[in-house]
Amino acid sequence: MPGDLLGDLPGDLLIGGDWVSRVTDGRVFEVTDPATGEVVATLPDGGAAETQAAIDAADAVRQSWAGTTALERSALLRDAAQRMRADTERLARLITLEQGKPLSESRGEVAYAASFFDWFAEESRRVMGSMVPAPRRDKRILVSKRPVGITAAITPWNFPAAAIARKLAAALAAGCPMIVKPSELTPLTALALGRVFEDAGLPAGVLSVVVGSDPAAVAGPLMSDFRVRAVSFTGSRPVGELLMRQAAPSMKRITLELGGQAPFIVFPDADITAAADGAVASKMRNMGQTCVCANRFYVHEHVAGEFQEALAERLRSMPVGNGFDDGVQIGPLINQDAVEKVDAHVDDALRGGATLVLEGGRDAGSSGHFYRPVVLSGVTESMRVVQEETFGPVSPIMTFQTEDEVVRRANATEFGLAAYCYTRDLSRVFRLVDRLEFGILGINDGVVSTAEGPFGGVKGSGFGREGGTVGIDEFVDSVYVSIGNVHD
Repeated sequence: MPGDLLGDLPGDLLIGGDWVSRVTDGRVFEVTDPATGEVVATLPDGGAAETQAAIDAADAVRQSWAGTTALERSALLRDAAQRMRADTERLARLITLEQGKPLSESRGEVAYAASFFDWFAEESRRVMGSMVPAPRRDKRILVSKRPVGITAAITPWNFPAAAIARKLAAALAAGCPMIVKPSELTPLTALALGRVFEDAGLPAGVLSVVVGSDPAAVAGPLMSDFRVRAVSFTGSRPVGELLMRQAAPSMKRITLELGGQAPFIVFPDADITAAADGAVASKMRNMGQTCVCANRFYVHEHVAGEFQEALAERLRSMPVGNGFDDGVQIGPLINQDAVEKVDAHVDDALRGGATLVLEGGRDAGSSGHFYRPVVLSGVTESMRVVQEETFGPVSPIMTFQTEDEVVRRANATEFGLAAYCYTRDLSRVFRLVDRLEFGILGINDGVVSTAEGPFGGVKGSGFGREGGTVGIDEFVDSVYVSIGNVHD
């Protein structure tokens, strides 16, 4: 099966329009299937030299790509989206192969990624300037928008297609070249996207994909070279803080989408069936390995028993297994480190007095990194499963009594990416919108991601937005033009 999926891939780095099959020192690294532990590909191990070559190639075409018309960029992005949709099955199977999520989710990710190319195909035609009323009759004031220059994307393993598409689509639409550094755990999908754009006719050098086992070696030139003017990163807060420090000497624009500690709040007037369905949709997307997954459950004491049983019932019935197998809804975690972290969080909670509503845990008889869903009650804020982002299929449930109390507890974190609330009280909805300190709110909605919405967080979850009408703003500069001597 891997051979069939990889047959159309060069298995190389994409640098300046060339597929590079060997790096300077001949190093390689392996990509494994998290469901089986098997090696599925061996790739050249790119580093600083390859990244520098990609920057040079982008610099050579920067002005020519910026000079293309919005209509030309729009047509190319739309063509790429159509090619992705036509090749959905192969791309989806590639995502499942290297990342592990069930094939149905991988198909959804391909569609989601393609939607960003469609969206920014339209937004590229709406990067508009303005004329500002001048303070004197002999002047005119114009505001023009222009591409920021060479850009870079540093992306995680959990959405190997969509995480790239959200950044790449906006950059290309704005007229910027981009260098993509995907996760070393899931580089194959990134290379497949490189081939998609090559086939769509993107000029050589506008997109490079540099993969390697040492993220710092690839990121180093991206952060130090002054020609790279904007970097978009999705990943952990410690790495985000490091990139901010590295961006300072060259005054780069940086967009950070970091971790989340998403609260999921169920009020006493909520539709419990809908709340349980929404909890599963939020918590179990990609086996709980997303930055917007519900991480802390706050359920009103009057409905806590009903909700936790409804949630456990749904999770209990979800088949666990290889993402390629029919009917599987829960695939493996990405690697053994992820399994160990989830297990440690559960053990810490149980030692602290939490109880199991649904006993899941690791699958000791499997060669893959499988972890069955766990539901915990009697959880307290001091436990690691609440204080840290678990990134796995664990649902820790706490109770509350009042709205003021739960808002205070939900906000008591340095993070602020997403929050979820279930209630039928419209007045409460508007109060929560004003009071909850998060960049994304799902009100009676467990699935919040869409190309049309501005995705991003506040506080320790970073800054900047991807998608929506503002996503392209991360890649353009406003140029103020003051014109004098208008009248003779």
